[in-house]
Order: sequence, then structure tokens, then C-alpha cells
Amino acid sequence: MTQLDIKMRVGLRIKELRTALGYSQETLAFSIEMSRTYFAEVETGKRNISIENIDRIAQGLGVSLKEFFNSDLFVK
Repeated sequence: MTQLDIKMRVGLRIKELRTALGYSQETLAFSIEMSRTYFAEVETGKRNISIENIDRIAQGLGVSLKEFFNSDLFVK
């Protein structure tokens, strides 16, 4: 199995947390005042997201950065 790049892993984690809450991309993006198009590109691993925006998304998902990165996706 190939190692997913960090952009893909961050996007998968966002999607995992978002879907667990039952939020659509549009709902979450709107709630954190982020463009839905930009958010969708982050979630699909097409954007290199800043740590500030990761924090913004994590807050919108109701998790700390520690909780966000506490996933098998980030274990090497």
C-alpha cells in the first residue's frame, strides 16, 4: 500500500470528522466563513492548507488540534 501524502491525510481526517457530525461540506464551510470550493479542495487533498485554516476547521468541528491529529492517518 502506498503512503498517502499529508494533504490527502488531512482531507480524509476532515471528512471523517465532518461526516460523523452529519455536516455537509457547504454547512461546515459556511459556519467557519470559508469558501465551499476551497473547503472541498482541502478535503480532497488538492490544496496545501495552512495551520491557521486547519485550526479554524478543527474549531468548526468541535475538536482541538490534538484531537484532530490523534488519528491512525498521522501515525507513521
